[in-house]
Amino acid sequence: MSPAFAVQPPIDTKGCLIEQLVPEVLSYLLSYLDHQSLCSVSMTSATMRVLANDDRVWKHLFHVDFTTEQDRLQPPSGWKVHYSATKAVTEANQRFYSVFSSKSLFAMAGLWLNADYVKCIHPGGVLLTGYDAVIASWRVVFGWGQRYDFDLRDVRCRVDGRMAWVTLKEFVNQAEEPLIATNCFEKHGGVWHIVHHHSSPQFAATGPEWGHYR
Repeated sequence: MSPAFAVQPPIDTKGCLIEQLVPEVLSYLLSYLDHQSLCSVSMTSATMRVLANDDRVWKHLFHVDFTTEQDRLQPPSGWKVHYSATKAVTEANQRFYSVFSSKSLFAMAGLWLNADYVKCIHPGGVLLTGYDAVIASWRVVFGWGQRYDFDLRDVRCRVDGRMAWVTLKEFVNQAEEPLIATNCFEKHGGVWHIVHHHSSPQFAATGPEWGHYR
Protein backbone atom coordinates (compact mmCIF):
# COMPACT_ATOMS: atom_id res chain seq x y z
CA MET A 1 0.00 0.00 0.00
CA SER A 2 1.28 3.46 -0.85
CA PRO A 3 2.53 5.42 2.15
CA ALA A 4 0.13 8.19 1.15
CA PHE A 5 -2.77 5.84 1.75
CA ALA A 6 -1.37 4.10 4.79
CA VAL A 7 -3.73 3.87 7.72
CA GLN A 8 -2.84 6.65 10.10
CA PRO A 9 -2.72 5.92 13.83
CA PRO A 10 -5.72 7.29 15.72
CA ILE A 11 -5.35 10.73 17.24
CA ASP A 12 -4.92 10.67 20.99
CA THR A 13 -8.06 12.38 22.26
CA LYS A 14 -7.66 11.34 25.88
CA GLY A 15 -6.28 14.68 26.93
CA CYS A 16 -8.85 17.41 27.22
CA LEU A 17 -8.05 20.55 25.22
CA ILE A 18 -8.47 22.67 28.31
CA GLU A 19 -5.60 20.77 29.95
CA GLN A 20 -3.29 22.14 27.26
CA LEU A 21 -3.78 25.69 28.49
CA VAL A 22 -0.97 27.41 30.34
CA PRO A 23 -1.27 26.28 34.01
CA GLU A 24 -1.55 29.87 35.22
CA VAL A 25 -4.43 30.52 32.82
CA LEU A 26 -6.16 27.29 33.77
CA SER A 27 -5.81 28.04 37.48
CA TYR A 28 -7.35 31.44 36.85
CA LEU A 29 -10.31 29.83 35.07
CA LEU A 30 -10.77 27.25 37.82
CA SER A 31 -10.90 30.01 40.42
CA TYR A 32 -14.30 31.00 39.06
CA LEU A 33 -15.86 27.63 39.80
CA ASP A 34 -17.90 27.02 42.93
CA HIS A 35 -16.94 24.46 45.56
CA GLN A 36 -18.96 21.57 44.14
CA SER A 37 -17.85 22.18 40.54
CA LEU A 38 -14.21 22.44 41.54
CA CYS A 39 -14.38 19.11 43.36
CA SER A 40 -16.04 17.52 40.31
CA VAL A 41 -13.39 18.86 37.93
CA SER A 42 -10.61 17.51 40.15
CA MET A 43 -11.84 13.97 39.47
CA THR A 44 -11.64 14.19 35.66
CA SER A 45 -7.89 13.59 35.31
CA ALA A 46 -4.58 13.65 37.15
CA THR A 47 -3.70 17.01 35.59
CA MET A 48 -6.96 18.59 36.63
CA ARG A 49 -6.63 17.11 40.10
CA VAL A 50 -3.28 18.84 40.57
CA LEU A 51 -4.53 22.16 39.24
CA ALA A 52 -7.80 21.97 41.17
CA ASN A 53 -5.78 21.61 44.38
CA ASP A 54 -3.81 24.78 43.65
CA ASP A 55 -3.72 26.93 46.78
CA ARG A 56 -4.42 30.08 44.76
CA VAL A 57 -7.68 28.63 43.47
CA TRP A 58 -8.92 27.71 46.94
CA LYS A 59 -7.87 31.07 48.38
CA HIS A 60 -9.90 32.85 45.73
CA LEU A 61 -12.88 30.57 46.36
CA PHE A 62 -12.58 31.20 50.11
CA HIS A 63 -12.75 34.96 49.50
CA VAL A 64 -15.79 34.55 47.24
CA ASP A 65 -17.75 32.24 49.55
CA PHE A 66 -16.72 33.59 52.96
CA THR A 67 -14.67 36.74 53.45
CA THR A 68 -11.63 38.69 52.28
CA GLU A 69 -10.78 39.62 55.88
CA GLN A 70 -8.29 36.73 56.07
CA ASP A 71 -6.33 37.72 52.95
CA ARG A 72 -2.97 37.80 54.75
CA LEU A 73 -3.57 34.49 56.47
CA GLN A 74 -1.27 31.57 55.69
CA PRO A 75 -3.21 28.43 56.70
CA PRO A 76 -0.76 25.77 57.99
CA SER A 77 -2.45 23.01 55.98
CA GLY A 78 -3.26 25.10 52.92
CA TRP A 79 -6.31 26.96 51.69
CA LYS A 80 -8.24 23.88 50.61
CA VAL A 81 -8.19 22.45 54.13
CA HIS A 82 -8.96 25.88 55.57
CA TYR A 83 -11.89 26.27 53.17
CA SER A 84 -13.31 22.87 54.15
CA ALA A 85 -12.99 23.62 57.87
CA THR A 86 -14.61 27.03 57.49
CA LYS A 87 -17.45 25.50 55.48
CA ALA A 88 -17.99 22.86 58.20
CA VAL A 89 -18.14 25.49 60.97
CA THR A 90 -20.43 27.72 58.91
CA GLU A 91 -22.78 24.77 58.43
CA ALA A 92 -22.64 23.98 62.16
CA ASN A 93 -23.54 27.59 62.88
CA GLN A 94 -26.47 27.37 60.45
CA ARG A 95 -27.66 24.17 62.16
CA PHE A 96 -27.67 26.02 65.47
CA TYR A 97 -30.13 28.57 64.12
CA SER A 98 -32.21 25.93 62.36
CA VAL A 99 -32.58 24.10 65.67
CA PHE A 100 -33.26 27.41 67.42
CA SER A 101 -36.14 28.02 64.98
CA SER A 102 -37.49 24.50 65.45
CA LYS A 103 -37.41 24.90 69.26
CA SER A 104 -36.24 21.31 69.69
CA LEU A 105 -34.62 21.01 73.10
CA PHE A 106 -33.34 17.52 72.26
CA ALA A 107 -31.60 18.75 69.10
CA MET A 108 -30.20 21.81 70.87
CA ALA A 109 -28.74 19.64 73.61
CA GLY A 110 -26.94 17.62 70.94
CA LEU A 111 -25.31 20.69 69.43
CA TRP A 112 -23.64 21.84 72.65
CA LEU A 113 -20.47 20.28 73.98
CA ASN A 114 -21.23 18.53 77.27
CA ALA A 115 -18.62 20.33 79.35
CA ASP A 116 -18.57 22.44 82.49
CA TYR A 117 -16.92 25.39 80.74
CA VAL A 118 -19.49 26.11 78.02
CA LYS A 119 -21.10 29.57 78.26
CA CYS A 120 -24.30 31.21 77.09
CA ILE A 121 -25.57 34.78 77.36
CA HIS A 122 -29.06 35.39 76.04
CA PRO A 123 -30.06 38.99 75.12
CA GLY A 124 -30.23 40.94 78.36
CA GLY A 125 -29.51 37.81 80.35
CA VAL A 126 -26.83 36.75 82.80
CA LEU A 127 -23.76 34.67 82.10
CA LEU A 128 -24.65 30.98 82.24
CA THR A 129 -21.87 28.47 82.80
CA GLY A 130 -21.91 24.71 82.40
CA TYR A 131 -23.81 22.36 80.13
CA ASP A 132 -26.74 21.74 82.52
CA ALA A 133 -27.35 25.45 83.14
CA VAL A 134 -27.12 26.28 79.45
CA ILE A 135 -29.55 23.58 78.34
CA ALA A 136 -31.94 24.50 81.14
CA SER A 137 -31.98 28.06 79.78
CA TRP A 138 -33.00 26.82 76.34
CA ARG A 139 -35.91 24.95 77.92
CA VAL A 140 -37.12 28.30 79.24
CA VAL A 141 -36.54 30.14 75.94
CA PHE A 142 -38.39 27.50 73.93
CA GLY A 143 -41.23 27.52 76.46
CA TRP A 144 -42.13 31.16 75.86
CA GLY A 145 -44.36 30.19 72.96
CA GLN A 146 -43.03 32.70 70.46
CA ARG A 147 -41.61 31.92 67.02
CA TYR A 148 -37.94 32.41 66.11
CA ASP A 149 -37.38 33.19 62.44
CA PHE A 150 -33.83 34.27 61.68
CA ASP A 151 -32.32 36.37 58.93
CA LEU A 152 -28.57 36.03 59.42
CA ARG A 153 -26.32 38.69 57.94
CA ASP A 154 -22.63 39.63 57.94
CA VAL A 155 -21.65 36.10 58.96
CA ARG A 156 -17.89 35.88 59.52
CA CYS A 157 -16.14 32.67 60.50
CA ARG A 158 -12.58 32.15 61.71
CA VAL A 159 -11.13 28.67 62.22
CA ASP A 160 -7.91 28.02 64.12
CA GLY A 161 -7.18 24.33 64.56
CA ARG A 162 -9.90 22.71 66.67
CA MET A 163 -11.40 26.06 67.68
CA ALA A 164 -13.57 28.47 65.70
CA TRP A 165 -15.70 31.51 66.25
CA VAL A 166 -18.47 33.10 64.22
CA THR A 167 -19.72 36.68 64.43
CA LEU A 168 -22.96 37.80 62.82
CA LYS A 169 -26.09 39.90 62.98
CA GLU A 170 -29.35 38.18 63.93
CA PHE A 171 -32.54 39.74 62.59
CA VAL A 172 -35.25 37.92 64.52
CA ASN A 173 -38.85 37.79 63.29
CA GLN A 174 -38.22 40.54 60.70
CA ALA A 175 -36.98 42.99 63.30
CA GLU A 176 -35.54 46.26 61.99
CA GLU A 177 -32.63 46.24 64.43
CA PRO A 178 -30.33 43.23 64.78
CA LEU A 179 -28.92 41.34 67.69
CA ILE A 180 -25.14 41.05 67.55
CA ALA A 181 -24.00 37.49 68.19
CA THR A 182 -20.81 35.54 68.73
CA ASN A 183 -20.80 31.74 68.57
CA CYS A 184 -17.72 29.70 69.46
CA PHE A 185 -17.13 26.09 68.46
CA GLU A 186 -14.74 23.28 69.35
CA LYS A 187 -14.09 20.18 67.29
CA HIS A 188 -14.39 16.87 69.15
CA GLY A 189 -14.52 13.47 67.47
CA GLY A 190 -14.75 15.10 64.07
CA VAL A 191 -17.84 17.12 65.06
CA TRP A 192 -18.02 20.88 65.63
CA HIS A 193 -19.87 21.55 68.89
CA ILE A 194 -20.95 24.96 70.08
CA VAL A 195 -19.30 25.99 73.37
CA HIS A 196 -20.29 29.65 73.62
CA HIS A 197 -23.24 31.75 72.48
CA HIS A 198 -23.57 35.45 73.21
CA SER A 199 -26.35 37.56 71.71
CA SER A 200 -27.05 41.17 72.63
CA PRO A 201 -28.94 44.16 71.20
CA GLN A 202 -27.20 46.66 68.98
CA PHE A 203 -27.39 50.24 70.19
CA ALA A 204 -28.97 52.85 67.94
CA ALA A 205 -26.89 54.09 65.04
CA THR A 206 -26.50 57.44 66.80
CA GLY A 207 -24.57 55.81 69.63
CA PRO A 208 -20.78 55.49 69.77
CA GLU A 209 -19.23 52.69 67.73
CA TRP A 210 -17.37 51.41 70.79
CA GLY A 211 -20.57 50.90 72.79
CA HIS A 212 -21.50 52.10 76.25
CA TYR A 213 -19.23 51.37 79.19
CA ARG A 214 -20.58 53.99 81.54
